[in-house]
Amino acid sequence: MIGELPRAIEVNGIRHAIRSDFRDVLKIILAFNDPDLKDEEKIYICLFILYRDYSRISKDDYEAAFKAALSFIDHDSGDQGDGTKPSPRIMDWEQDECIMFPAINKAAGFEVRSAKYVHWWTFLGYYMSISDGLFSSVLSVRLKKAKGKPLEKWEREFWNANKSICVLKTKLSEEEQADKDRLNALLD
Repeated sequence: MIGELPRAIEVNGIRHAIRSDFRDVLKIILAFNDPDLKDEEKIYICLFILYRDYSRISKDDYEAAFKAALSFIDHDSGDQGDGTKPSPRIMDWEQDECIMFPAINKAAGFEVRSAKYVHWWTFLGYYMSISDGLFSSVLSVRLKKAKGKPLEKWEREFWNANKSICVLKTKLSEEEQADKDRLNALLD
């Protein structure tokens, strides 16, 4: 129905209650971005967190449950891309937390983190309503740089003055970080 926020997902004809609060979905997204987790672990974490009755989902339904979970997380956008180049990565939920939440709070008109419950889709609506401010400036210059477009003078100055928040950090697995540390030690 139009205007309803889902609190259950249908998987192969069976409705399953879900945890639809934005904090639960952000935990799933953090797991998806964790380089130390295997794909199977990420799928398990997603299903375990999202479905309140995870233990009642048949193993035969895991794939359908995961696809339904992704559809919910993607706000049922159905956007599978057009098969061309993927969009450049311009934000990171974890790294950008300190500049993202003030922007979301401004769009929402209240501190969303202090609310007892905010549906994931409502949270996404606030996120998509961000129009100006530090977070949108950071995303704008990241996008331009990712697409190889020249920055305006003020954007170059902004980038140079705010590299610590503008540059997206690459997440390395523990093994990759250990290799990098060993290499750096050899170069010192």
